[in-house]
Amino acid sequence: MNKPIMAKATAVWLVDNTTLSFRQIADFCGLHELEVQGIADGDVAGGVRGFDPVANNQLDQSEIDKAEKDPLYKLRLKFNPAALGEEKRRGPRYTPLSKRQDRPASILWLVKFHPELSDGQIAKLVGTTKPTIQSIRERTHWNISNIQPIDPVALGLCKQSELDSAVQKAARKRAAEGGLMTDDERRKLVSTEQSLEMGTEPRLPTAISGLETFTLTRPDDDEEEDRSVPDADSFFNLPDHGDDDEDDDDDPRG
Repeated sequence: MNKPIMAKATAVWLVDNTTLSFRQIADFCGLHELEVQGIADGDVAGGVRGFDPVANNQLDQSEIDKAEKDPLYKLRLKFNPAALGEEKRRGPRYTPLSKRQDRPASILWLVKFHPELSDGQIAKLVGTTKPTIQSIRERTHWNISNIQPIDPVALGLCKQSELDSAVQKAARKRAAEGGLMTDDERRKLVSTEQSLEMGTEPRLPTAISGLETFTLTRPDDDEEEDRSVPDADSFFNLPDHGDDDEDDDDDPRG
């Protein structure tokens, strides 16, 4: 699918100047829906100036009007020879100077929340080097005490779709190797869309984990056994001894 030139700046303009849904803007600009939502919330593409696709002959105003009336309508990009080959990338990912200082925070986030990702995948996502990743993994980075983990998508270092693709690739590799995963690891290996659709699972407190099947009865106890609670009076009523009267008659003081 062809994307408009300056796709993120175009998405900023559409968010600010139209009533299109996040999904419509994401489909048109080749972004993830959550990334467009981040643009609307101000968490993504901060400081990016909007790029008018109508004035730059990439989109007709009639297309916007149709899409605003029908949330299911998909915008159609006008043919533009200058946009051909825009998706092709040569060489390593370029990171602007203003964002290079944010790379350690994004690396720490990926190492902490997605430990299944390899160094090569992380390097490709945020445009860094393997020695830097290794130093953060081993906590030998010169500034490790001041680094706070931050989502690389929120920092604008990668797209949500790219992160999801890397996570899914790690999931397939882990499944092929036959490695066992915990529930938390299994949740990390799904895409963002799938995790948002998951239902909330009941979680047991750590102190009683493993006792969910605990019972006071033995497994071979009869299910029809009488489970009625004895009357409290039965514990305090003393038995009536018949020889008490005889002991009273033999008392020489009587």
